[in-house]
Amino acid sequence: MPGPLYPEQIYPNDLLKVTPWGYIVRLMHGYAKDKDAYLTRLRRIEGQVRGLQRMVAEDEYCIDVLTQVSAVTRALQSVALGLLEDHLGHCVAQAIDEGGPEAEEKVKEASAAIARLVRS
Repeated sequence: MPGPLYPEQIYPNDLLKVTPWGYIVRLMHGYAKDKDAYLTRLRRIEGQVRGLQRMVAEDEYCIDVLTQVSAVTRALQSVALGLLEDHLGHCVAQAIDEGGPEAEEKVKEASAAIARLVRS
């Protein structure tokens, strides 16, 4: 049985890294073209979370706090779905086009990400 494949064996000329979960990824991500928009949205969400902290600290009405929690949750879900769409359209599609062992791994990785999103 052959040994494990290392990033430099799969894509010898690309800049690669191994994530903490053992996935091999290129340093160019699918969301790179929309990075500024994602950062803007995440900063807005950060502000919403700080607002939630203030609401709790100031003993705001429970339903008002829950309404804001719902808004933050929807905003994060929107970011997550956008990132997933970018990942499928860039990283997974590219791996499938190139074939090889990375294609199957990218599909499994995307399936696991979708499962995590569905559970949340």
